[in-house]
Amino acid sequence: MITAGAGLSTGMTQNAELSPTDWVREQTEKILEAGTTDGVTVLDRAIVLVTTTGARSGKKRYVPVMRVEHDGAYAMIASKGGAPEHPAWYHNVLAHPEVSVQDGTRTGTYVAREISGTERQEWWDRSVAAFPPYAEYREKTSRTIPVFLLEPKAA
Repeated sequence: MITAGAGLSTGMTQNAELSPTDWVREQTEKILEAGTTDGVTVLDRAIVLVTTTGARSGKKRYVPVMRVEHDGAYAMIASKGGAPEHPAWYHNVLAHPEVSVQDGTRTGTYVAREISGTERQEWWDRSVAAFPPYAEYREKTSRTIPVFLLEPKAA
């Protein structure tokens, strides 16, 4: 469940590795320093910060993703801008499906699972509504873009 005011800024880089990609690292640093995702956007669209665990390293990895929320669950779209390969975080989430999501100043523990079929289509449609470039990314690549559903971890 999400808790108010539990920003990820406390111990923000302890046992963590920031992205080597400039724009991702810069967004992550802004969020961690401010303790909120509020005001940090991609193409004027809201984002959330997902913290994963490295598949091989075991280190925390921060992944800013588009905010696609419905009934307390979030979608995480492995688009990589329509690149031919999955983003690195895809493998981390498969290996360690327990993640943390920061939305504004609230954080919570979630369990990720890759979805398919009708469920995937519903979340894909929500994702495209939240961030229309996802539709363009799908056209750019021959791979099926994975969609993860992040659901609150049961207490």
